[in-house]
Amino acid sequence: QVQLVESGGGLVQPGGSLRLSCAASGSIFSRYVMGWYRQAPGKQRELVASISSRDSINYADSVKGRFTISKDNAKNTVDLQMNSLKPEDTAVYYCNARRDDPLLRHITFWGQGTQVTVSS
Repeated sequence: QVQLVESGGGLVQPGGSLRLSCAASGSIFSRYVMGWYRQAPGKQRELVASISSRDSINYADSVKGRFTISKDNAKNTVDLQMNSLKPEDTAVYYCNARRDDPLLRHITFWGQGTQVTVSS
């Protein structure tokens, strides 16, 4: 069982920045793809950014150039730096861990989510 705890959400004005952090229970990054997802009211949950066990990074087109995902193996944390925030970035952001193995992709864990609100 993997536990994920997010922090760092809040209210920010358009154009501002926030940094989300996800703390994992143990050293899992060598076996898991770590990802940040978000879900806005009335919309489906979508992938924002992910980083694989081999540090391959993927971003949604809507956040490229504004968001940066990174991980700290020593601290077992994965962060999402969000710059130039827009009102459409408003959502609950979830941390996700998924086994980085084609046969084990069904093994996935979610954090509880953290609210990000971009508004003036």
